[in-house]
Amino acid sequence: MQQFELRRLSLAAGLTLSIVLTQNVFAASPAPAEGQNGMVVTAQHLASQVGVDVLKSGGNAVDAAVAVGYALAVVYPTAGNLGGGGFMTIRLKDGTTTFLDFRERAPLASTKTMYLDANGNPVPGASTEGYLAVGVPGSVAGMEMAREKYGTKPREDLLAPAIRLASEGFVLEPGDIASFADGNDMLAQDPAAAKIFLKDGKPLELGATLVQTDLAKSLTAISRGGADAFYKGETADLIVKASTANGGILAKEDFEQYKVRELEPVKCSYRGYDIVSSPPPSSGGLVICEILNVLEGYPISYLGYGSAETVRLMVEAMRHAFVDRNTALGDPDFVDNPVGKLTSKAYAEEIRARIDPYRAGVSEELKPAGFGESTETTHYSIIDKDGNAVAVTYTLNGSFGIGKVAEGSGILLNNEMDDFTMKPGVPNLYGLVQGEANAIEPRKSPLSSMSPTIVSKDGQPFMVIGSPGGSRIITITLEAIMNVVDHGMDLQEAIDAPRIHHQWLPDRVVMEPHALSPDTLRLLTGMGYKVGIDPDWSIWGEAAGILVGGKNLKQIEAGDGARYYGAIDSRATAGAAIGY
Repeated sequence: MQQFELRRLSLAAGLTLSIVLTQNVFAASPAPAEGQNGMVVTAQHLASQVGVDVLKSGGNAVDAAVAVGYALAVVYPTAGNLGGGGFMTIRLKDGTTTFLDFRERAPLASTKTMYLDANGNPVPGASTEGYLAVGVPGSVAGMEMAREKYGTKPREDLLAPAIRLASEGFVLEPGDIASFADGNDMLAQDPAAAKIFLKDGKPLELGATLVQTDLAKSLTAISRGGADAFYKGETADLIVKASTANGGILAKEDFEQYKVRELEPVKCSYRGYDIVSSPPPSSGGLVICEILNVLEGYPISYLGYGSAETVRLMVEAMRHAFVDRNTALGDPDFVDNPVGKLTSKAYAEEIRARIDPYRAGVSEELKPAGFGESTETTHYSIIDKDGNAVAVTYTLNGSFGIGKVAEGSGILLNNEMDDFTMKPGVPNLYGLVQGEANAIEPRKSPLSSMSPTIVSKDGQPFMVIGSPGGSRIITITLEAIMNVVDHGMDLQEAIDAPRIHHQWLPDRVVMEPHALSPDTLRLLTGMGYKVGIDPDWSIWGEAAGILVGGKNLKQIEAGDGARYYGAIDSRATAGAAIGY
Protein backbone atom coordinates (compact mmCIF):
# COMPACT_ATOMS: atom_id res chain seq x y z
CA MET A 1 0.00 0.00 0.00
CA GLN A 2 2.51 2.55 -1.19
CA GLN A 3 2.13 5.97 0.39
CA PHE A 4 -1.29 5.10 1.72
CA GLU A 5 -1.71 6.40 5.25
CA LEU A 6 -3.46 4.38 7.93
CA ARG A 7 -5.76 7.23 8.87
CA ARG A 8 -7.02 7.26 5.27
CA LEU A 9 -7.66 3.53 5.34
CA SER A 10 -10.12 4.08 8.16
CA LEU A 11 -11.90 6.75 6.14
CA ALA A 12 -11.88 4.57 3.03
CA ALA A 13 -13.37 1.62 4.91
CA GLY A 14 -16.27 3.80 5.91
CA LEU A 15 -16.75 5.08 2.39
CA THR A 16 -16.98 1.56 0.97
CA LEU A 17 -20.24 1.11 2.87
CA SER A 18 -21.85 3.15 0.11
CA ILE A 19 -21.10 0.49 -2.47
CA VAL A 20 -23.85 -1.51 -4.11
CA LEU A 21 -22.39 -5.00 -4.36
CA THR A 22 -20.99 -5.75 -7.79
CA GLN A 23 -22.73 -9.12 -7.96
CA ASN A 24 -26.12 -7.48 -7.61
CA VAL A 25 -25.45 -4.63 -10.03
CA PHE A 26 -24.36 -6.87 -12.88
CA ALA A 27 -26.40 -10.02 -12.35
CA ALA A 28 -28.33 -9.20 -15.52
CA SER A 29 -25.26 -9.15 -17.78
CA PRO A 30 -25.33 -12.04 -20.24
CA ALA A 31 -22.58 -14.62 -20.11
CA PRO A 32 -19.55 -13.90 -22.31
CA ALA A 33 -19.31 -15.86 -25.56
CA GLU A 34 -17.00 -18.88 -25.46
CA GLY A 35 -14.54 -20.28 -27.98
CA GLN A 36 -11.72 -22.80 -28.05
CA ASN A 37 -10.01 -21.91 -31.33
CA GLY A 38 -10.67 -18.22 -31.86
CA MET A 39 -12.80 -15.23 -30.96
CA VAL A 40 -13.98 -12.17 -32.92
CA VAL A 41 -15.80 -9.27 -31.26
CA THR A 42 -17.10 -6.34 -33.34
CA ALA A 43 -19.87 -3.75 -33.29
CA GLN A 44 -21.76 -5.45 -36.16
CA HIS A 45 -22.70 -9.12 -36.13
CA LEU A 46 -22.16 -9.72 -39.86
CA ALA A 47 -18.62 -8.37 -39.61
CA SER A 48 -17.97 -10.64 -36.60
CA GLN A 49 -19.06 -13.63 -38.67
CA VAL A 50 -16.76 -12.56 -41.51
CA GLY A 51 -13.85 -12.60 -39.08
CA VAL A 52 -14.72 -16.02 -37.68
CA ASP A 53 -15.07 -17.45 -41.19
CA VAL A 54 -11.54 -16.24 -42.01
CA LEU A 55 -10.19 -17.92 -38.87
CA LYS A 56 -12.00 -21.15 -39.70
CA SER A 57 -10.53 -21.12 -43.20
CA GLY A 58 -7.00 -21.06 -41.79
CA GLY A 59 -6.36 -17.33 -41.62
CA ASN A 60 -4.65 -15.77 -38.65
CA ALA A 61 -5.89 -12.93 -36.44
CA VAL A 62 -4.42 -10.28 -38.75
CA ASP A 63 -6.17 -11.79 -41.76
CA ALA A 64 -9.43 -11.71 -39.83
CA ALA A 65 -8.81 -8.11 -38.73
CA VAL A 66 -8.32 -7.01 -42.33
CA ALA A 67 -11.44 -8.78 -43.54
CA VAL A 68 -13.44 -7.31 -40.65
CA GLY A 69 -12.11 -3.81 -41.38
CA TYR A 70 -13.35 -3.98 -44.95
CA ALA A 71 -16.66 -5.60 -43.94
CA LEU A 72 -17.42 -2.92 -41.35
CA ALA A 73 -17.03 -0.30 -44.09
CA VAL A 74 -20.11 -1.91 -45.63
CA VAL A 75 -22.27 -3.01 -42.71
CA TYR A 76 -21.41 -0.33 -40.13
CA PRO A 77 -21.21 2.91 -42.16
CA THR A 78 -21.56 5.14 -39.09
CA ALA A 79 -17.93 4.34 -38.21
CA GLY A 80 -16.58 1.47 -40.31
CA ASN A 81 -14.79 3.03 -43.22
CA LEU A 82 -12.55 3.31 -46.22
CA GLY A 83 -12.61 7.10 -45.88
CA GLY A 84 -11.21 7.43 -42.35
CA GLY A 85 -8.27 6.04 -40.43
CA GLY A 86 -7.15 4.35 -37.24
CA PHE A 87 -4.73 2.16 -35.35
CA MET A 88 -3.91 -1.55 -35.05
CA THR A 89 -2.11 -3.10 -32.07
CA ILE A 90 -0.69 -6.56 -32.80
CA ARG A 91 0.69 -9.21 -30.46
CA LEU A 92 2.08 -12.24 -32.27
CA LYS A 93 2.13 -15.73 -30.80
CA ASP A 94 5.84 -15.42 -29.95
CA GLY A 95 5.14 -12.32 -27.84
CA THR A 96 6.37 -9.82 -30.43
CA THR A 97 4.29 -6.65 -30.45
CA THR A 98 3.89 -3.84 -32.95
CA PHE A 99 1.60 -0.95 -33.79
CA LEU A 100 0.34 0.30 -37.15
CA ASP A 101 -0.64 3.96 -37.41
CA PHE A 102 -2.98 4.57 -40.34
CA ARG A 103 -4.43 7.74 -38.86
CA GLU A 104 -5.63 10.47 -41.24
CA ARG A 105 -3.13 13.19 -42.21
CA ALA A 106 -3.63 16.91 -42.76
CA PRO A 107 -3.66 17.81 -46.48
CA LEU A 108 -0.62 19.53 -47.96
CA ALA A 109 -2.60 22.77 -48.33
CA SER A 110 -3.51 22.86 -44.63
CA THR A 111 -2.65 25.88 -42.51
CA LYS A 112 -2.56 26.47 -38.78
CA THR A 113 -5.34 29.07 -38.97
CA MET A 114 -7.54 27.45 -41.62
CA TYR A 115 -10.58 27.26 -39.32
CA LEU A 116 -10.29 30.79 -37.89
CA ASP A 117 -12.00 33.96 -39.08
CA ALA A 118 -10.34 37.35 -39.66
CA ASN A 119 -10.50 38.04 -35.93
CA GLY A 120 -8.80 34.78 -35.01
CA ASN A 121 -11.94 33.06 -33.76
CA PRO A 122 -13.05 29.54 -34.81
CA VAL A 123 -15.61 29.47 -37.64
CA PRO A 124 -18.55 27.32 -36.44
CA GLY A 125 -18.74 24.01 -38.30
CA ALA A 126 -15.67 24.62 -40.46
CA SER A 127 -13.72 21.71 -38.92
CA THR A 128 -16.66 19.30 -38.75
CA GLU A 129 -19.26 19.79 -41.45
CA GLY A 130 -17.80 20.18 -44.95
CA TYR A 131 -15.02 18.97 -47.22
CA LEU A 132 -12.57 21.33 -45.52
CA ALA A 133 -12.86 19.05 -42.47
CA VAL A 134 -11.60 15.95 -44.32
CA GLY A 135 -8.18 14.49 -43.53
CA VAL A 136 -6.35 12.21 -45.97
CA PRO A 137 -7.79 8.70 -45.35
CA GLY A 138 -5.53 5.93 -44.07
CA SER A 139 -7.70 2.85 -43.56
CA VAL A 140 -6.99 1.13 -46.86
CA ALA A 141 -3.24 1.65 -46.57
CA GLY A 142 -3.35 0.34 -43.01
CA MET A 143 -5.30 -2.79 -43.86
CA GLU A 144 -3.05 -3.56 -46.80
CA MET A 145 0.18 -3.10 -44.84
CA ALA A 146 -1.13 -5.33 -42.06
CA ARG A 147 -2.11 -8.04 -44.54
CA GLU A 148 1.15 -7.87 -46.50
CA LYS A 149 3.43 -7.92 -43.46
CA TYR A 150 1.57 -10.06 -40.93
CA GLY A 151 -1.26 -11.84 -42.74
CA THR A 152 -1.26 -15.15 -44.58
CA LYS A 153 -4.18 -15.05 -47.00
CA PRO A 154 -4.56 -13.44 -50.45
CA ARG A 155 -6.06 -9.96 -50.63
CA GLU A 156 -8.89 -11.18 -52.86
CA ASP A 157 -10.02 -13.69 -50.23
CA LEU A 158 -10.16 -11.06 -47.49
CA LEU A 159 -12.09 -8.51 -49.55
CA ALA A 160 -14.57 -10.99 -51.03
CA PRO A 161 -17.02 -10.93 -48.07
CA ALA A 162 -17.16 -7.12 -48.04
CA ILE A 163 -17.68 -6.99 -51.81
CA ARG A 164 -20.52 -9.51 -51.55
CA LEU A 165 -22.20 -7.60 -48.71
CA ALA A 166 -21.96 -4.37 -50.68
CA SER A 167 -23.09 -5.70 -54.08
CA GLU A 168 -25.79 -8.11 -52.90
CA GLY A 169 -26.77 -6.06 -49.87
CA PHE A 170 -27.68 -7.04 -46.34
CA VAL A 171 -30.96 -6.91 -44.45
CA LEU A 172 -31.21 -4.17 -41.85
CA GLU A 173 -31.95 -5.40 -38.34
CA PRO A 174 -32.97 -3.27 -35.33
CA GLY A 175 -29.39 -2.47 -34.35
CA ASP A 176 -28.60 -1.31 -37.89
CA ILE A 177 -31.63 0.96 -37.96
CA ALA A 178 -30.63 2.39 -34.57
CA SER A 179 -27.15 3.26 -35.88
CA PHE A 180 -28.73 5.41 -38.62
CA ALA A 181 -31.11 7.26 -36.30
CA ASP A 182 -28.86 10.23 -35.55
CA GLY A 183 -27.43 10.41 -39.06
CA ASN A 184 -30.43 10.31 -41.38
CA ASP A 185 -31.03 14.07 -41.40
CA MET A 186 -27.38 14.78 -42.17
CA LEU A 187 -27.17 12.12 -44.88
CA ALA A 188 -30.30 13.54 -46.49
CA GLN A 189 -28.47 16.83 -47.14
CA ASP A 190 -25.96 15.19 -49.49
CA PRO A 191 -27.42 13.86 -52.77
CA ALA A 192 -24.75 11.16 -53.18
CA ALA A 193 -25.24 9.90 -49.62
CA ALA A 194 -29.02 10.15 -49.77
CA LYS A 195 -29.13 7.91 -52.87
CA ILE A 196 -27.44 5.16 -50.90
CA PHE A 197 -28.67 5.46 -47.33
CA LEU A 198 -32.23 6.74 -47.76
CA LYS A 199 -35.15 5.70 -49.94
CA ASP A 200 -37.09 8.49 -51.63
CA GLY A 201 -35.62 10.86 -49.07
CA LYS A 202 -36.91 8.84 -46.12
CA PRO A 203 -34.97 6.71 -43.61
CA LEU A 204 -34.55 3.05 -44.44
CA GLU A 205 -36.97 0.77 -42.63
CA LEU A 206 -36.50 -2.41 -40.66
CA GLY A 207 -36.10 -5.36 -43.03
CA ALA A 208 -34.91 -3.24 -45.97
CA THR A 209 -31.90 -4.43 -47.93
CA LEU A 210 -29.02 -1.95 -48.13
CA VAL A 211 -27.15 -2.32 -51.43
CA GLN A 212 -24.03 -0.20 -52.04
CA THR A 213 -23.05 -0.64 -55.69
CA ASP A 214 -20.47 2.14 -55.87
CA LEU A 215 -18.80 0.95 -52.68
CA ALA A 216 -18.65 -2.56 -54.13
CA LYS A 217 -16.86 -1.07 -57.15
CA SER A 218 -14.32 0.68 -54.94
CA LEU A 219 -13.73 -2.48 -52.93
CA THR A 220 -13.32 -4.52 -56.10
CA ALA A 221 -10.70 -2.09 -57.32
CA ILE A 222 -8.76 -2.54 -54.08
CA SER A 223 -9.12 -6.32 -54.36
CA ARG A 224 -7.54 -6.23 -57.81
CA GLY A 225 -4.97 -3.47 -57.39
CA GLY A 226 -4.27 -3.15 -53.69
CA ALA A 227 -3.69 0.16 -51.95
CA ASP A 228 -2.52 1.78 -55.20
CA ALA A 229 -6.02 1.37 -56.62
CA PHE A 230 -7.30 3.59 -53.82
CA TYR A 231 -4.47 6.14 -53.49
CA LYS A 232 -3.27 6.42 -57.08
CA GLY A 233 -6.32 5.41 -59.09
CA GLU A 234 -9.91 6.38 -59.79
CA THR A 235 -11.04 6.31 -56.16
CA ALA A 236 -8.66 9.09 -55.14
CA ASP A 237 -9.64 11.02 -58.27
CA LEU A 238 -13.32 10.87 -57.31
CA ILE A 239 -12.64 12.06 -53.75
CA VAL A 240 -10.40 14.91 -54.92
CA LYS A 241 -12.97 15.95 -57.50
CA ALA A 242 -15.71 16.10 -54.87
CA SER A 243 -13.44 18.01 -52.48
CA THR A 244 -12.48 20.60 -55.12
CA ALA A 245 -16.10 21.12 -56.10
CA ASN A 246 -17.18 21.67 -52.51
CA GLY A 247 -14.59 23.97 -50.99
CA GLY A 248 -12.12 21.35 -49.81
CA ILE A 249 -8.35 21.26 -50.20
CA LEU A 250 -7.61 17.57 -50.86
CA ALA A 251 -5.24 17.00 -53.77
CA LYS A 252 -4.08 13.87 -55.58
CA GLU A 253 -0.62 14.39 -54.09
CA ASP A 254 -2.11 13.96 -50.61
CA PHE A 255 -3.20 10.45 -51.52
CA GLU A 256 -0.05 9.52 -53.45
CA GLN A 257 2.19 10.58 -50.54
CA TYR A 258 0.25 8.84 -47.76
CA LYS A 259 2.35 6.37 -45.75
CA VAL A 260 1.46 4.05 -42.87
CA ARG A 261 3.78 4.27 -39.86
CA GLU A 262 4.83 1.17 -37.94
CA LEU A 263 5.70 2.23 -34.41
CA GLU A 264 6.77 0.76 -31.10
CA PRO A 265 3.69 0.40 -28.88
CA VAL A 266 3.46 2.09 -25.50
CA LYS A 267 4.25 -0.44 -22.78
CA CYS A 268 3.67 -0.47 -19.03
CA SER A 269 2.71 -2.83 -16.22
CA TYR A 270 -0.13 -2.86 -13.70
CA ARG A 271 -0.17 -5.22 -10.74
CA GLY A 272 1.88 -7.80 -12.66
CA TYR A 273 0.00 -7.47 -15.96
CA ASP A 274 1.86 -6.22 -19.03
CA ILE A 275 0.01 -3.67 -21.13
CA VAL A 276 0.70 -2.85 -24.77
CA SER A 277 -1.25 0.04 -26.26
CA SER A 278 -1.25 2.92 -28.71
CA PRO A 279 1.63 5.45 -28.87
CA PRO A 280 1.44 8.97 -30.30
CA PRO A 281 -0.22 10.18 -32.46
CA SER A 282 -2.62 8.48 -30.08
CA SER A 283 -2.66 9.68 -26.51
CA GLY A 284 -4.54 6.57 -25.45
CA GLY A 285 -1.75 4.22 -24.39
CA LEU A 286 0.23 6.93 -22.59
CA VAL A 287 -2.76 8.21 -20.64
CA ILE A 288 -3.97 4.72 -19.70
CA CYS A 289 -0.48 3.84 -18.46
CA GLU A 290 -0.12 7.10 -16.54
CA ILE A 291 -3.48 6.60 -14.80
CA LEU A 292 -2.79 2.95 -13.97
CA ASN A 293 0.67 3.79 -12.62
CA VAL A 294 -0.90 6.32 -10.25
CA LEU A 295 -3.65 3.95 -9.13
CA GLU A 296 -1.21 1.07 -8.59
CA GLY A 297 -0.13 2.85 -5.41
CA TYR A 298 -3.56 2.42 -3.82
CA PRO A 299 -5.50 -0.69 -2.71
CA ILE A 300 -8.26 -0.28 -5.27
CA SER A 301 -9.58 -3.83 -4.87
CA TYR A 302 -9.93 -3.33 -1.11
CA LEU A 303 -11.64 0.05 -1.54
CA GLY A 304 -14.14 -1.51 -3.91
CA TYR A 305 -15.91 -0.72 -7.15
CA GLY A 306 -17.98 2.45 -7.01
CA SER A 307 -16.85 3.58 -3.57
CA ALA A 308 -16.25 7.28 -3.07
CA GLU A 309 -12.57 6.68 -2.37
CA THR A 310 -12.02 4.57 -5.50
CA VAL A 311 -13.84 7.12 -7.64
CA ARG A 312 -11.96 10.01 -6.07
CA LEU A 313 -8.59 8.41 -6.77
CA MET A 314 -9.58 7.55 -10.33
CA VAL A 315 -10.73 11.11 -11.00
CA GLU A 316 -7.54 12.64 -9.64
CA ALA A 317 -5.39 10.28 -11.72
CA MET A 318 -7.49 11.13 -14.79
CA ARG A 319 -7.19 14.87 -14.07
CA HIS A 320 -3.39 14.76 -13.98
CA ALA A 321 -3.06 12.44 -16.98
CA PHE A 322 -5.41 14.45 -19.20
CA VAL A 323 -3.59 17.72 -18.54
CA ASP A 324 -0.46 15.99 -19.86
CA ARG A 325 -2.42 14.60 -22.78
CA ASN A 326 -4.01 17.85 -23.80
CA THR A 327 -0.94 20.07 -23.52
CA ALA A 328 2.16 17.98 -24.28
CA LEU A 329 1.30 15.36 -26.91
CA GLY A 330 1.15 15.37 -30.69
CA ASP A 331 2.25 13.66 -33.89
CA PRO A 332 5.69 12.10 -33.21
CA ASP A 333 7.06 13.39 -36.53
CA PHE A 334 6.43 16.95 -35.31
CA VAL A 335 6.54 16.78 -31.49
CA ASP A 336 8.99 15.28 -29.00
CA ASN A 337 6.52 13.35 -26.86
CA PRO A 338 7.62 12.68 -23.24
CA VAL A 339 6.82 8.95 -23.44
CA GLY A 340 9.41 7.84 -20.91
CA LYS A 341 8.31 10.36 -18.31
CA LEU A 342 4.57 9.77 -18.64
CA THR A 343 4.91 5.98 -18.37
CA SER A 344 7.37 5.98 -15.46
CA LYS A 345 6.53 4.78 -11.97
CA ALA A 346 8.55 7.67 -10.54
CA TYR A 347 6.33 10.24 -12.27
CA ALA A 348 3.25 8.45 -10.93
CA GLU A 349 4.69 8.73 -7.44
CA GLU A 350 5.11 12.48 -7.96
CA ILE A 351 1.46 12.75 -8.95
CA ARG A 352 0.30 10.76 -5.92
CA ALA A 353 2.23 13.15 -3.70
CA ARG A 354 0.27 16.06 -5.19
CA ILE A 355 -3.18 14.50 -4.66
CA ASP A 356 -5.02 15.96 -1.66
CA PRO A 357 -6.42 13.04 0.38
CA TYR A 358 -9.51 14.95 1.47
CA ARG A 359 -10.42 17.57 -1.15
CA ALA A 360 -11.03 17.63 -4.88
CA GLY A 361 -8.20 18.89 -7.04
CA VAL A 362 -8.66 22.06 -9.12
CA SER A 363 -7.98 21.65 -12.83
CA GLU A 364 -7.20 25.31 -13.43
CA GLU A 365 -4.31 25.06 -10.98
CA LEU A 366 -2.72 22.40 -13.19
CA LYS A 367 -2.82 24.54 -16.35
CA PRO A 368 0.76 24.85 -17.67
CA ALA A 369 2.32 28.30 -17.94
CA GLY A 370 1.71 29.89 -21.31
CA PHE A 371 -1.17 27.61 -22.22
CA GLY A 372 -3.68 29.53 -24.05
CA GLU A 373 -12.65 11.90 -30.71
CA SER A 374 -16.07 10.58 -31.53
CA THR A 375 -18.78 8.46 -30.34
CA GLU A 376 -18.72 7.06 -33.85
CA THR A 377 -15.42 5.35 -33.79
CA THR A 378 -15.52 1.56 -33.71
CA HIS A 379 -13.27 -1.03 -32.07
CA TYR A 380 -12.86 -4.74 -32.64
CA SER A 381 -10.84 -7.45 -30.91
CA ILE A 382 -9.62 -10.74 -32.42
CA ILE A 383 -7.54 -13.72 -31.29
CA ASP A 384 -6.76 -16.91 -33.21
CA LYS A 385 -5.98 -20.53 -32.32
CA ASP A 386 -2.25 -19.83 -32.07
CA GLY A 387 -2.66 -16.89 -29.70
CA ASN A 388 -2.01 -14.10 -32.20
CA ALA A 389 -4.06 -11.13 -30.96
CA VAL A 390 -5.15 -7.96 -32.73
CA ALA A 391 -6.90 -4.85 -31.41
CA VAL A 392 -8.16 -2.35 -34.00
CA THR A 393 -9.82 1.02 -33.49
CA TYR A 394 -10.71 3.10 -36.53
CA THR A 395 -13.02 6.01 -37.18
CA LEU A 396 -14.66 8.69 -39.28
CA ASN A 397 -14.57 10.91 -36.16
CA GLY A 398 -18.20 12.12 -36.02
CA SER A 399 -21.10 9.81 -36.83
CA PHE A 400 -20.89 9.17 -40.61
CA GLY A 401 -18.00 11.69 -40.71
CA ILE A 402 -19.08 14.76 -42.67
CA GLY A 403 -22.12 12.81 -43.86
CA LYS A 404 -21.05 13.15 -47.49
CA VAL A 405 -20.10 10.60 -50.13
CA ALA A 406 -17.74 11.35 -53.01
CA GLU A 407 -20.00 10.76 -56.01
CA GLY A 408 -19.28 7.41 -57.66
CA SER A 409 -17.11 6.06 -54.85
CA GLY A 410 -19.71 4.99 -52.28
CA ILE A 411 -17.24 6.16 -49.61
CA LEU A 412 -18.25 8.30 -46.63
CA LEU A 413 -15.57 10.82 -45.69
CA ASN A 414 -14.15 11.72 -42.28
CA ASN A 415 -14.15 15.00 -40.35
CA GLU A 416 -10.95 14.14 -38.51
CA MET A 417 -9.39 17.58 -38.88
CA ASP A 418 -11.49 18.64 -35.90
CA ASP A 419 -9.14 16.63 -33.69
CA PHE A 420 -6.40 19.21 -34.25
CA THR A 421 -6.10 22.25 -32.01
CA MET A 422 -7.97 24.94 -33.92
CA LYS A 423 -6.89 27.49 -31.32
CA PRO A 424 -5.23 26.77 -27.95
CA GLY A 425 -7.84 26.87 -25.20
CA VAL A 426 -10.81 26.27 -27.53
CA PRO A 427 -12.57 22.90 -27.05
CA ASN A 428 -13.10 20.53 -29.98
CA LEU A 429 -16.11 18.33 -30.79
CA TYR A 430 -15.53 16.30 -27.61
CA GLY A 431 -14.78 19.19 -25.29
CA LEU A 432 -11.03 18.56 -25.27
CA VAL A 433 -9.05 21.73 -24.64
CA GLN A 434 -5.71 21.17 -26.36
CA GLY A 435 -2.40 22.93 -26.88
CA GLU A 436 0.14 24.03 -29.49
CA ALA A 437 1.68 20.55 -29.81
CA ASN A 438 -1.45 19.49 -31.68
CA ALA A 439 -1.65 22.51 -34.01
CA ILE A 440 -2.47 21.92 -37.70
CA GLU A 441 0.46 21.32 -40.07
CA PRO A 442 0.62 19.67 -43.52
CA ARG A 443 1.12 15.87 -43.39
CA LYS A 444 0.56 15.90 -39.61
CA SER A 445 -1.86 13.56 -37.87
CA PRO A 446 -4.20 14.99 -35.24
CA LEU A 447 -3.88 13.71 -31.70
CA SER A 448 -6.23 10.81 -31.01
CA SER A 449 -7.73 9.07 -27.98
CA MET A 450 -8.11 5.68 -29.68
CA SER A 451 -6.66 2.99 -27.43
CA PRO A 452 -6.50 -0.51 -28.97
CA THR A 453 -4.91 -2.42 -26.09
CA ILE A 454 -3.57 -5.92 -25.45
CA VAL A 455 -2.81 -7.14 -21.92
CA SER A 456 -0.61 -10.16 -21.18
CA LYS A 457 0.34 -12.08 -18.06
CA ASP A 458 3.43 -14.24 -17.59
CA GLY A 459 4.23 -14.01 -21.28
CA GLN A 460 0.78 -15.11 -22.47
CA PRO A 461 -2.11 -13.06 -23.88
CA PHE A 462 -4.64 -12.17 -21.19
CA MET A 463 -7.01 -9.52 -22.55
CA VAL A 464 -7.75 -7.68 -25.79
CA ILE A 465 -9.78 -4.51 -25.30
CA GLY A 466 -10.75 -1.14 -26.75
CA SER A 467 -13.75 1.06 -27.47
CA PRO A 468 -15.12 4.03 -29.36
CA GLY A 469 -16.25 7.08 -27.38
CA GLY A 470 -14.20 10.17 -28.30
CA SER A 471 -12.12 11.39 -25.38
CA ARG A 472 -13.87 8.78 -23.23
CA ILE A 473 -12.20 5.95 -25.16
CA ILE A 474 -9.30 6.20 -22.75
CA THR A 475 -11.34 5.93 -19.56
CA ILE A 476 -13.68 3.28 -21.01
CA THR A 477 -10.72 1.04 -21.86
CA LEU A 478 -9.06 1.80 -18.52
CA GLU A 479 -12.17 0.95 -16.51
CA ALA A 480 -12.71 -2.35 -18.35
CA ILE A 481 -9.16 -3.41 -17.40
CA MET A 482 -9.62 -2.31 -13.79
CA ASN A 483 -12.98 -4.04 -13.52
CA VAL A 484 -11.36 -7.37 -14.43
CA VAL A 485 -8.05 -6.98 -12.60
CA ASP A 486 -9.10 -5.04 -9.49
CA HIS A 487 -12.77 -5.89 -9.05
CA GLY A 488 -12.94 -9.50 -10.25
CA MET A 489 -15.79 -8.96 -12.70
CA ASP A 490 -16.29 -11.33 -15.57
CA LEU A 491 -15.57 -9.86 -18.97
CA GLN A 492 -19.15 -9.00 -19.86
CA GLU A 493 -19.76 -7.38 -16.47
CA ALA A 494 -16.53 -5.41 -16.81
CA ILE A 495 -17.61 -4.01 -20.16
CA ASP A 496 -21.23 -3.36 -19.23
CA ALA A 497 -20.47 -1.67 -15.90
CA PRO A 498 -21.58 1.99 -15.64
CA ARG A 499 -18.76 4.43 -16.34
CA ILE A 500 -17.30 7.67 -15.04
CA HIS A 501 -15.06 10.16 -16.85
CA HIS A 502 -12.93 13.22 -16.15
CA GLN A 503 -10.68 14.91 -18.75
CA TRP A 504 -9.07 17.85 -16.86
CA LEU A 505 -11.24 20.49 -18.55
CA PRO A 506 -14.09 21.05 -18.09
CA ASP A 507 -13.47 20.40 -14.38
CA ARG A 508 -16.41 18.09 -13.94
CA VAL A 509 -16.92 14.39 -13.27
CA VAL A 510 -19.46 12.88 -15.66
CA MET A 511 -21.09 9.54 -15.08
CA GLU A 512 -23.64 7.26 -16.65
CA PRO A 513 -27.02 6.96 -14.94
CA HIS A 514 -26.80 4.70 -11.87
CA ALA A 515 -22.99 4.58 -11.99
CA LEU A 516 -22.72 5.82 -8.40
CA SER A 517 -24.98 5.46 -5.40
CA PRO A 518 -26.59 8.52 -3.74
CA ASP A 519 -24.31 8.01 -0.74
CA THR A 520 -21.22 8.02 -2.92
CA LEU A 521 -22.40 11.14 -4.74
CA ARG A 522 -23.00 12.89 -1.42
CA LEU A 523 -19.51 12.05 -0.18
CA LEU A 524 -17.87 13.20 -3.41
CA THR A 525 -19.84 16.44 -3.44
CA GLY A 526 -18.78 17.06 0.14
CA MET A 527 -15.14 16.82 -0.95
CA GLY A 528 -15.70 19.47 -3.63
CA TYR A 529 -16.32 17.37 -6.75
CA LYS A 530 -18.81 18.52 -9.36
CA VAL A 531 -20.57 15.39 -10.58
CA GLY A 532 -23.09 15.31 -13.38
CA ILE A 533 -25.04 12.58 -15.14
CA ASP A 534 -24.71 12.18 -18.91
CA PRO A 535 -27.67 10.05 -20.03
CA ASP A 536 -26.58 9.86 -23.69
CA TRP A 537 -25.67 6.17 -23.90
CA SER A 538 -24.11 6.56 -27.36
CA ILE A 539 -21.23 8.69 -26.09
CA TRP A 540 -20.23 6.06 -23.52
CA GLY A 541 -18.78 3.79 -26.18
CA GLU A 542 -19.23 0.22 -27.33
CA ALA A 543 -16.29 -1.71 -25.90
CA ALA A 544 -15.27 -5.02 -27.47
CA GLY A 545 -13.09 -7.38 -25.49
CA ILE A 546 -11.58 -10.84 -25.18
CA LEU A 547 -10.36 -12.60 -22.03
CA VAL A 548 -8.09 -15.65 -22.24
CA GLY A 549 -8.45 -18.71 -20.03
CA GLY A 550 -11.66 -17.87 -18.19
CA LYS A 551 -14.54 -15.45 -17.99
CA ASN A 552 -13.01 -13.81 -14.91
CA LEU A 553 -9.87 -13.97 -12.77
CA LYS A 554 -11.29 -16.57 -10.43
CA GLN A 555 -11.99 -18.99 -13.26
CA ILE A 556 -8.63 -18.27 -14.91
CA GLU A 557 -6.81 -19.05 -11.65
CA ALA A 558 -8.86 -22.25 -11.20
CA GLY A 559 -7.98 -23.35 -14.73
CA ASP A 560 -11.45 -24.68 -15.51
CA GLY A 561 -12.64 -22.23 -18.17
CA ALA A 562 -12.84 -22.32 -21.93
CA ARG A 563 -9.83 -21.02 -23.81
CA TYR A 564 -11.39 -17.73 -24.99
CA TYR A 565 -14.22 -15.52 -23.77
CA GLY A 566 -15.56 -12.61 -25.79
CA ALA A 567 -17.91 -9.77 -24.91
CA ILE A 568 -19.47 -6.96 -26.91
CA ASP A 569 -20.80 -4.00 -24.99
CA SER A 570 -24.51 -4.17 -24.21
CA ARG A 571 -24.59 -0.59 -25.49
CA ALA A 572 -23.76 -1.96 -28.97
CA THR A 573 -27.14 -2.86 -30.43
CA ALA A 574 -25.80 -4.47 -33.62
CA GLY A 575 -22.63 -6.12 -32.33
CA ALA A 576 -21.66 -9.70 -31.61
CA ALA A 577 -18.93 -11.73 -29.94
CA ILE A 578 -18.51 -14.99 -31.85
CA GLY A 579 -16.14 -17.79 -30.93
CA TYR A 580 -15.54 -21.24 -32.36
